[in-house]
Amino acid sequence: MITRSLKVTPKLGLHAKPAGMFVREAGRFKSEVFVLKDGTEVNGKSVMQLMLLAAEHGSLITLRISGPDEQAVWNALEELFKRKFDEA
Repeated sequence: MITRSLKVTPKLGLHAKPAGMFVREAGRFKSEVFVLKDGTEVNGKSVMQLMLLAAEHGSLITLRISGPDEQAVWNALEELFKRKFDEA
């Protein structure tokens, strides 16, 4: 199991577009992905649940990834955050 934290990089937080990008990336893998913020945990493969976190720019979220390809999931999601979800 991998448990690591990241800062939300999109300017408007994890709104619909970046949440969709996150879910598409996480959905490519078999591992389970959970996202935690302020004591609330949601399924990282659900756009609606991710948006319910109301994770604003600069907030800290924790990813909990478990499964056969957990390291690959972490690498892909970390890269998405580093790229700032391709915001211009």
